[in-house]
Amino acid sequence: MSGVVPFLTDGPDTCEVSAAVAGGQIVVADGTTGKVKPSVGGDTTVLGVALTDAQPAGSAPTNPINTAWPDPYTSVADDVDIPVTYAAAATYGQRLKAAANGQVTPWVSASDTDYRLIIGRCTQPAGVAAGAVGRARIDVQ
Repeated sequence: MSGVVPFLTDGPDTCEVSAAVAGGQIVVADGTTGKVKPSVGGDTTVLGVALTDAQPAGSAPTNPINTAWPDPYTSVADDVDIPVTYAAAATYGQRLKAAANGQVTPWVSASDTDYRLIIGRCTQPAGVAAGAVGRARIDVQ
């Protein structure tokens, strides 16, 4: 096939959202809609981490200060070291998987047998407490 132009070579992808997304949330493919939504936990369709806030098309503005119509698109990055919210405590270097509400949680080899769930590693040097925000290297394979 000659003359093939890649859709993306570097940088984040732009995706339309089917549910409200906040920057820093892990996002997954939303079925066959071609849109993304925050992870719900146990996801094998993780695309990366949202870099910007977005709301579905037609949604009313939710920010009382910025009443501009919400953007229905978010930038989704992969292979990035970024602050994310941890649903459970994690230690430095521990493997991570997607959790509910677009958060991350440790992947535990004793109970998690599906390697497709691994989406990155904790890169916060002192580790991260449950419910806290800390660095993670999100690298979806």
